[in-house]
Amino acid sequence: MDFDLVVRNGTVVTASDIWESCDIGVKDGTIVAVGPRLPVAPGAQEIDAEGAFITPGGVDCHVHLSQANHFLHSLFSDSYHEQIYEATVGVDIDHSVITNGVVPDRENYVSDTYDTGTRSAVAGGTTTVVTFASQMKKDESIIPVIEDYHKLAKGQSYCDYSFHVIITNPTPQIVENEFPRMVDEYGITSVKLFMTYKPMKLQDYQILDLMYSARKLGITTMVHAENADIIDWMTQHLEEKLMTHPHHHGTSRPPIVEAEATNRVICLAELMDTPILLVHISGGHATKHIRDAQTRLLPIYGETCPQYMFLLADSMRKGDFEGAKCVCSPPIREDKSDQDAIWAGVKNGTFTIVSSDHAPSKYNHPNGKQRGLQHGNLPYGKFHSIPNGLPGVETRVPLLFAGGVLSGRISPQKFVEVTSTNPAKLYGLKKKGSIAPGFDADLVIWYPQANFQPFNLTNEMLHHAIDYTPFEGIEFKNWPRYTIIRGKVVFSHGEVVGEMGYGQYIRREKSLLPGPRDVWLSEWRP
Repeated sequence: MDFDLVVRNGTVVTASDIWESCDIGVKDGTIVAVGPRLPVAPGAQEIDAEGAFITPGGVDCHVHLSQANHFLHSLFSDSYHEQIYEATVGVDIDHSVITNGVVPDRENYVSDTYDTGTRSAVAGGTTTVVTFASQMKKDESIIPVIEDYHKLAKGQSYCDYSFHVIITNPTPQIVENEFPRMVDEYGITSVKLFMTYKPMKLQDYQILDLMYSARKLGITTMVHAENADIIDWMTQHLEEKLMTHPHHHGTSRPPIVEAEATNRVICLAELMDTPILLVHISGGHATKHIRDAQTRLLPIYGETCPQYMFLLADSMRKGDFEGAKCVCSPPIREDKSDQDAIWAGVKNGTFTIVSSDHAPSKYNHPNGKQRGLQHGNLPYGKFHSIPNGLPGVETRVPLLFAGGVLSGRISPQKFVEVTSTNPAKLYGLKKKGSIAPGFDADLVIWYPQANFQPFNLTNEMLHHAIDYTPFEGIEFKNWPRYTIIRGKVVFSHGEVVGEMGYGQYIRREKSLLPGPRDVWLSEWRP
């Protein structure tokens, strides 16, 4: 048969099945045959999987790249801190980070750009990322925002990519006129909104406006659900008591902060009969609200992240200021029962997807995590000024494989479901996320388990531009041996062998998961 590539003798895993001693035939970047002992013409490339697992390439749909200034809106919750940043760094809170598609002063850039972030992605078995184009509060149009991010990503990505749009100013012009353009012209079928962070949060009235338009157009609405007023009140009173150590980031955001906002936005979604995804869920209380909504057959979806599955809040108590490395929002939880609830939610289907929420800031950088030490003479800094977010795009897939599949916590099929298949379905990536004829030949070939030497992770092993990993020291009992994107090997035996710019922009369709039910709470209809 006329294949460009044949992967032989693998244990092929999909979200539903496992096939041993199986071959995969690829032509022109697409899977065209799956079965035993595929015949091949001379000259085709062949890779022997040696019986190891072959899984679909990872699809990570929550990745922040080239967003240094945009993170400021989530890092600092009031205009005072924004002014402090501008005075210190000399950066206007605007699109000034983008100059003809180039990030200025890259040497002092505190985050991952498209080249470093996607290089890291392929090294960890992720073949598609969906990143964020972030509207600023004063932006009156989202079209220039989308165009700016196209400039940033074009020719820079090692893997395939698409965009969500973060909406901070849902004007009638945007939701009524520009959302249709976003879908039709750019193939962007998802938006994200915030219920917290003063410069970004939307009021319930604005959320309903956004949901109204999203329902009509089949847009998936992602929600960062935390109660902003509780956080601000708690933060002020903690600072008055000098309780400002990094681990008090978690003190300011107890689980009820996430749970209340989760329940509230589920109510809004039920009123509007529109699907939503609750992103980066961290605790058992919010998980229960999602599960209860799903039990009532509402189209409510959940996302969690590895940090909530593998870390506890002790990670924010390390050293003097080392705990800043693990400051993210929602915070990593204190109680192991929350961690257990997250694992249970992955296993029972409450969580549709597991994403990385790769939102990194360098640690040893004055405008990275060290910003938390720049206010006053407090020995442990101020948690309120620490940039939120963790690096994790490279470790997501290997963590779930080693700590989930190989530990017996989840099945291989569930692993594929939450890291590849469901993300592709939820976000309309119709040729991604599975191993079957007609799908892109995005594959991860693991090491044969008997031949793999376990290791403890160090940051030096990773390929991002960040100077730490929160998963330092965790033992990995396997890692991707090959990462293949559209039939081309881009990572092999620990080395990135693909080329920057090989990654393509993917226009997406509407979600393939259940949508509106046409069930209403009153006589009102949209």
